[in-house]
Amino acid sequence: MMVLVMQINAPFWDSLVFGGIDEVEVEAVAAVFGTVEVVARGRGAAAACPDCGYFSDRVHDRYQRRLKDLPLAEQGFVIRLTVRRFICGSVACPRRTFAEPFSRLAAPYARFTARLNRALERVALALAGRAGARLAAQLGFGAGRMTLLRRVMALPDPQFSTPRVLGVDDFAIRRGQTYSTVLTSVEDHRVVDVLPTREAGPLTAWLIRHPGVEIICRDRAGAYAEGARRGAPGALQVADRFHLWQGLGRAVETCVAAHRDCLRTPMPSGLLPQDTRPASDRPQSDVEPLGRRAERKKAAHALVHEMLAQGRSRRAIARHLGWGLNTVLRYANAAHWQDTIRDNRPRPSRLDPYKPYLERRFAEGCTSVTQLHGELVAEQAPVTYGMVRAHIATLREAPSAAPPRPPTVRQVTGWLTRHPTALSEQDRVSLKDLLTRCPELDTAAGHVRDFGEILTGRLGSTLPAWIDAVDASQLPGLTGFALHLLRDLDAVTAGLTLDWSSGSIEGAVNRIKKIKRQLYGRAEFQLLRKMILLQ
Repeated sequence: MMVLVMQINAPFWDSLVFGGIDEVEVEAVAAVFGTVEVVARGRGAAAACPDCGYFSDRVHDRYQRRLKDLPLAEQGFVIRLTVRRFICGSVACPRRTFAEPFSRLAAPYARFTARLNRALERVALALAGRAGARLAAQLGFGAGRMTLLRRVMALPDPQFSTPRVLGVDDFAIRRGQTYSTVLTSVEDHRVVDVLPTREAGPLTAWLIRHPGVEIICRDRAGAYAEGARRGAPGALQVADRFHLWQGLGRAVETCVAAHRDCLRTPMPSGLLPQDTRPASDRPQSDVEPLGRRAERKKAAHALVHEMLAQGRSRRAIARHLGWGLNTVLRYANAAHWQDTIRDNRPRPSRLDPYKPYLERRFAEGCTSVTQLHGELVAEQAPVTYGMVRAHIATLREAPSAAPPRPPTVRQVTGWLTRHPTALSEQDRVSLKDLLTRCPELDTAAGHVRDFGEILTGRLGSTLPAWIDAVDASQLPGLTGFALHLLRDLDAVTAGLTLDWSSGSIEGAVNRIKKIKRQLYGRAEFQLLRKMILLQ
């Protein structure tokens, strides 16, 4: 154990440790077991009563406070502060005694110094409970997760002025069960408040308490429309363009699903694909010229027969050319060089009579070698497991002759709702072929393009004409979507005309999801609200 005790003058210690705090005077410093302990006392001769302000120098008694401070040179740091309790001399004051204040060093009843408390607040806001406690332990702060969360809850809510453009959106506390509402300032991209539910009542009450909102950007939820109308009747409501396009996408998917029979490509009868025609039906011009192997065999056949014509024996030819005797015999016995090319067709196998059966079962979907081998053995077929496995392997590697699968409803929906420049060449060809075969989807594609032009060009004034055109076409999904816009026509028209949108609100919702993950999804609403507002 090493104990270091020293006397040190107060001004030097103030500038070194306390950073200019002049409320205390250090009497001694001791380093024991990796912890630096500082003994200090108040420097003033008197103190003012917190109730009446009367200065008193009459000491009633003394007691000690143990304050934990930031680590010093990777060692714990503790301040043992002697606090005096003064007697208030004012007759009119109801307080008889009061403690000596150290407002810059620590709050009343606190066990941490003010600067350590600020450091813990920053750690808690950045990492929340458990993760913050792990970091605090590494930094030597020694604070638990509940200590950090209490620091967050003790912080005051930030004070914001009422935004001129208010964004309203919901987020899930528990997906599918509990939802809350986040309010943001669209101009400043900051969260101004969080409401416990997504009903109309809390939004109405908030707008009444914060007059001055001129524009409200929201989705097309009926509760938000009603709350905005009752809380701020003079504000202009703007429907979010992203949600409008998202709703159009769902309507297009419904329309495509109603015409899914058009997605199947008809196959022309009596014709085979070009690459599946028999070789005998191909024109003679398609036959490839002789390869290098055939040229070598033709030259070798001519050489052997030329030497035979000279009267040489077959063994002499083999010795002269350095070939094997069997090779020379094969060329000598062949009347034409084509006869020297071996037949590469597979040899007859005991499996040959059963290959049609295996191919039929494989086409039906039975690809288990064990099952197919068992079926043949049950029929007393003289085949082995290896024969069946080798043939099934060739069937798996063979290219499928099945026609291409038709596009799915989701694929066609994506083709219709994406910008034409974002489609690949193959997708554009497939979409053009589909629209040629299905007039209803061709009409739907025209409506989607027109709505996209209204949205990107801010042509909200033409929306009623678009609704009438869609209503006249009577397309499943799209007609219902168009007529539903009439219920919120003013807000939708404003959303398709003005530049305001809910993009910043979606960014705030993404940040809220990150905070929820930090809290492991178990935080109560008040703690979650505090973390959202302070980050």
